[in-house]
Amino acid sequence: MASAFQERKLRGMFAAFDADGDGYLREEDFAALVARWSRLPGVGPGTELRARLEALLMGWWAALLEAGDANGDGAVDLGELLSLVDRLPAMVADVTATADTVFDAVDSNGDGVISPEEHLRLVETWNGQPVDMTGVFELLDLNGDGHLSREEFAILWRQFWISDDPAEPGNWLCGRFDEAA
Repeated sequence: MASAFQERKLRGMFAAFDADGDGYLREEDFAALVARWSRLPGVGPGTELRARLEALLMGWWAALLEAGDANGDGAVDLGELLSLVDRLPAMVADVTATADTVFDAVDSNGDGVISPEEHLRLVETWNGQPVDMTGVFELLDLNGDGHLSREEFAILWRQFWISDDPAEPGNWLCGRFDEAA
């Protein structure tokens, strides 16, 4: 089972995915997430990147439903989401592929790096609302060069979804969360 730390970290992502705020994830919530991502430059309807992103997000919905919908009701609560988290360490290639697609969607100017502004857009797109990210990018920028390379982003993404170590910077990739126990 996911640790208390992982649960705290992922509670905010669960809320971001739960578009209607009813405490359950359903296919419609993931379709709403696709729609939010489609507002990013280069991810609009009919684009190759939109198709990749939609396939990715809906693929994760299918994996979540399979792993977490223990009672077969077509809905997943936070506890059921955490059951998929337990499987992620064995799915590193899938998690990294997700990072590549998200990187491409967020790198709006196509320069091969994610700027602090692009990172903020990523977090606000996930959350569907403005988010205070003061000081977070500096924690994520592993080499201090002012941007995230594809490689840095992949490391941070894996840390966010898989890590149980509060000291790893990737825990902050998708925004702040309550660190208190």
